[in-house]
Amino acid sequence: MSVGIQKVVLYLRMIKFSHSIFALPFAFTSALIAAAGLPSFRQIFWITVAMVGARSGAMGMNRIIDRKIDRDNPRTTGREIPRGVVRVSEAVAFILFSFGLMIVAAYMLNPLCLMLTPIAIGVLFLYSFTKRFTWMAHLVLGIAISAGPLGAWIAITGSFDRMIVPLVFAVIFWLAGFDILYALQDIEFDKQYGLFSIPQRFGIKWSLYISRAFHMITFVLLVVNGLFFHLGIFYGLGLIVVAGLFLYEHSLVKEHDLTRLDMAFFNMNGYISMTIFLATLADFTL
Repeated sequence: MSVGIQKVVLYLRMIKFSHSIFALPFAFTSALIAAAGLPSFRQIFWITVAMVGARSGAMGMNRIIDRKIDRDNPRTTGREIPRGVVRVSEAVAFILFSFGLMIVAAYMLNPLCLMLTPIAIGVLFLYSFTKRFTWMAHLVLGIAISAGPLGAWIAITGSFDRMIVPLVFAVIFWLAGFDILYALQDIEFDKQYGLFSIPQRFGIKWSLYISRAFHMITFVLLVVNGLFFHLGIFYGLGLIVVAGLFLYEHSLVKEHDLTRLDMAFFNMNGYISMTIFLATLADFTL
């Protein structure tokens, strides 16, 4: 493997590129609804570029800002920057390239998308600092990720419409709900390091309750989204599957047993976002 390819692989590992599956399907779902069917290939392409650029830049920025925390946390000490296999200067160049892609994609979509890019980047930047002063960091991350479906709607329509708000808020609570579960891994470290999170503030038991409540809100908002846009039988069947996935996800994580947390986080949430997208796609194409 050449040095260049090795570097690309390191960058992709640094930003956990494979996790893009979490947010992309919700953006595509929003695009389907906005277009009332399949968007053009050009729109799909630039929405994908914008999403990948935004997420890659945000993850790179987070890795730089948190590099000292990652170095001291036993769970994250093996990440690329703490290990020294990716230099900070290299990560900065990667971030600039990624956000550059996002800006070009926004320009290619429409003027409103381009106008809103500084706000989107600002929210992504803010998130990396929130765990230093508030346990509501999970919701800030949800707001950052919800820019996906909101941005996709604007990319297709060129304007904002309150009809898309339920889907946007569904993504906020969906992301915050499973980010709470993810944060359970660092509860002791956060306490010692003076970082803030819902698990650090409320403990494991109440964190599980809050995560479940957030996902109940998510499900209700997904139902409202279906009603707002008169989505049909396939979307309804997709909601049934999503309800089952939520129940299964939360059955995996118990107050005194967090051993299956990785499966709950990495698998179920990818399945949930993909299910909503495929169900919506089926409604518009079948």
